[in-house]
Amino acid sequence: MKTILERTLSGAGMWSGVISRGKRLRLTDLEGGANVGMMLYNALERQERYNMPDTLKGQHIFYLRAPYCLHSDMGRLLASVTHDDCGWHDTVCGHSDAAGVFRKYGACDYQQARNEWFRNARDCFLIELAKWGLGKKDLVPNLNWFSKVVADEAGKLSFVPGNSKAGEQLELRFEIDTLVVLNTCQHPFDPNPGYQPKPVKLEVVDGDLPAEDDPCFKVRPENFRAWENNETYHALRF
Repeated sequence: MKTILERTLSGAGMWSGVISRGKRLRLTDLEGGANVGMMLYNALERQERYNMPDTLKGQHIFYLRAPYCLHSDMGRLLASVTHDDCGWHDTVCGHSDAAGVFRKYGACDYQQARNEWFRNARDCFLIELAKWGLGKKDLVPNLNWFSKVVADEAGKLSFVPGNSKAGEQLELRFEIDTLVVLNTCQHPFDPNPGYQPKPVKLEVVDGDLPAEDDPCFKVRPENFRAWENNETYHALRF
């Protein structure tokens, strides 16, 4: 596959961009213990966005892994997980904010540390969303790639350190032109007492459109129906 874009996000890095249908986004945890918070929107109709409840209930899952899909709130697929070394990615715990980062790590602002200051995921999301004419009203439940959170019998959620190892990769194939907004801030449940967000390599690569018998569509009938909705959408629009 031809590499179109390659970036390394260090510290609490952030990035946003439109990735067109059929292309892949490959994320690599360079040191182990990374977290990538992500939000997704239809690039052409941004009122359509990633829907966490439909993604989970439609596929009978609590966490994401290959070969599952990311559903929109319009009954379509935004992306599919086509490769996954990690095997468990958090879908329910949200992201950090300024108050939480201050309580956990203390104060360290730009005047003190310049680019090494303590960012939080909420502000990173809002900075990137603003570049596309979006704002607070457009914040949706986010994904946390590479992070594992489990629930006990009482429903208490617990973060599992060491879920992702150095060099492990995740690949998403986009099923519709998608605005991707992400950052590498630490998971809000990460017990590490130090502010130490891990570096992640980001690659966008070319690829072919999937066939109807693709494993991501066959793992659950809801995925195939959503893919059929995608096909109708593209046939009528383009």
